[in-house]
Amino acid sequence: MITAPRGKGTTEEGAAPPQRNNLQPPAGATTPADRAAVSERITVGLIPQAREDLQRLQDQTSLSKTDLVNRAIALYEFIEAQRSAGQEILIRDKSTGEIQVILLM
Repeated sequence: MITAPRGKGTTEEGAAPPQRNNLQPPAGATTPADRAAVSERITVGLIPQAREDLQRLQDQTSLSKTDLVNRAIALYEFIEAQRSAGQEILIRDKSTGEIQVILLM
């Protein structure tokens, strides 16, 4: 993995970055301010299945690869925090009511 840190995240010499208001976008969504405040770039080698899945998601959502990866990391962090807190991750089929427990190992 190759990383390249970027600037300090300030907008002007010594000025703090702008504060967000209470109307924040949904978790995982990126805003122009988020994209301008990139703090780390990485290069990742994807296995063929992950590459195909990423392309399929890009085609379905029209989101960039960067947005999709950022959302995937945010979602995985949320799931891991819930799992670490002893919570179960469940999927419920709306049509049948069937509930499945999701196990990540």
